Amino acid sequence: MMSSRFIPVLCLAVALGLAAGCSSEEATQAGGASEADAEHAAKSSSAGLPSGHADAGQKLSMAKNAATGQSCVDCHGAAGNAPIDATYPKLGGQYADYLAHSLQSYREGKRSNALMASQAKTLTDQQIADLAAYFASQPGQLTDLAAVE
Repeated sequence: MMSSRFIPVLCLAVALGLAAGCSSEEATQAGGASEADAEHAAKSSSAGLPSGHADAGQKLSMAKNAATGQSCVDCHGAAGNAPIDATYPKLGGQYADYLAHSLQSYREGKRSNALMASQAKTLTDQQIADLAAYFASQPGQLTDLAAVE
């Protein structure tokens, strides 16, 4: 009969052994780091995008989209903090990953808004990363609604 303390120790040992075995087996099969691992390491976000450049994003935020004739700042305001309509989100200070995921969702039709879908449709992964880096680098003017009475 096994003691009640032995079972958790045995489970931990088995789990560690499996983890070590899988890691070395995968490394052996891939000949070290795989191409997919190297590609993933080059990505900077949970959105799977390359590193964004805020300066390029700033320029892009002012560029007019051919399909809509609008730029990001036309609707969201300078630095993403002065939307022309109260229903438009403030982008300044938002998390880069959130912004990137949102733009990807608009581009892929997973999020519906006709204007934003048109704006994002032709954006490349690099452009999305650049825009996300720019707006994330701006001072945020977001309010924690829990503090509002």
